[in-house]
Amino acid sequence: MKKEQETNEWHVEKYTRHAGFVSALGMPVVDLLAPEEDEKILDLGCGEGTLALEIAKSGAEVVGVDLSEEMAEIAREKGVDAFVASVTDLPFCEEFDAVFSNAVLHWVKESRTAVKNIAGSLKKGGRFVAEFGGEGNVAHIVEAMQEVFTMHPEYGTFEAMWYFPGDKAYTKLLEEEGFRVEYAELIPRPTPIDDIANWLMVFTNGVTEHLNKEEIKIFRHEVREILKPKLYSEKEGWMADYVRIRVKAVKT
Repeated sequence: MKKEQETNEWHVEKYTRHAGFVSALGMPVVDLLAPEEDEKILDLGCGEGTLALEIAKSGAEVVGVDLSEEMAEIAREKGVDAFVASVTDLPFCEEFDAVFSNAVLHWVKESRTAVKNIAGSLKKGGRFVAEFGGEGNVAHIVEAMQEVFTMHPEYGTFEAMWYFPGDKAYTKLLEEEGFRVEYAELIPRPTPIDDIANWLMVFTNGVTEHLNKEEIKIFRHEVREILKPKLYSEKEGWMADYVRIRVKAVKT
């Protein structure tokens, strides 16, 4: 993604190596979608196409969009009908039976615009099924980043890149934009990662894009040191403090 993720640039190889858990943990959302044969389904933020292919096993026609040209190209190579488009500027009009999205919408601060475009892409009675970061997601990590910025005034002002809504707030937004919400839940999901330093490398380069290489190195090291007593144990390794919001809604 880019406009809605304009503060984070994706390096596909690093993403695949250190963030493969994102798609692997998305299967319950595919189950909630319950795709059916001959449906036309939009995978919003399809990435490299892993979940689009899972959805297609049902016999549904899947269209994938992502703002990363490189991600979309990899998805096409796997056989997904994927192209570049922004969540905040979708080119569809009542075209899909369902819109599916996993681990994308927390990057979209223009949340109402995103919901309007999702509704506009769906046929009447079409469903929207998604999971993304919810209220409290990566709270320890955000606090640690804020602490490091406070310790280094030369880094400037810390600005979080994400939108992490609560279930009630997101339900209200969906209802205001013409959806009937069938399910909305916040799900605490501590998630194993290989190392918080790699997580920071993949997901927070937007926070540090204005820093030089030495400052970025110091930032990642100090964030890691702050988080180690909170998110690391010899038994379990590193566990990111994820909280997801999972929703299913129908366009009225």
